[in-house]
Amino acid sequence: MGMPDDDILAPRKSRSGNSSRARFSRDEARGPIIDQEGHEIRPESLEQGFREFRFEFGQGGPFGNLTREQRIARLEAIAKLLDVAFILPGTNIRYGIDGLIGLIPVVGDIITTAISLWLVREARALGAPWHITARMLGNVAVDGVVGLVPFAGDAFDVMFRANMRNVRLLRRWLEKQPRM
Repeated sequence: MGMPDDDILAPRKSRSGNSSRARFSRDEARGPIIDQEGHEIRPESLEQGFREFRFEFGQGGPFGNLTREQRIARLEAIAKLLDVAFILPGTNIRYGIDGLIGLIPVVGDIITTAISLWLVREARALGAPWHITARMLGNVAVDGVVGLVPFAGDAFDVMFRANMRNVRLLRRWLEKQPRM
């Protein structure tokens, strides 16, 4: 004797007519909290841990404690990654992920322009004056607008290297500043 197909597709109802699900209050259903080693965690310590755990994206965030030289080195590294990280095989032409991401129509250019604008913001946070940041913004604008043209704009991105230009502008300005 086999099972009828109805029992497979729908769960059986209990004979008493009540649902077979157990009903618990919130506190009854919750058991002890166990960590990976099998030790019980006290709820008081768990609540305290949640109060102490937080992300800070301002001055004390993951990059907030870098020195000036470390921040400049980070900007240079990102600019190199964006503009000159790779060499086209068989040639001496260098390109970066700016040229690769820029191949995605419109969205790629928006992404790389946003990263370039972040570099300008960091330069401003390092104390670059308005005329340096204005030139940097001009480089980003030219790179972003011309980069919107399919293929020709991507070739222009590879040759123009706006991020390397911007880091060079920042570095020249920093070299003229007195050391403290």
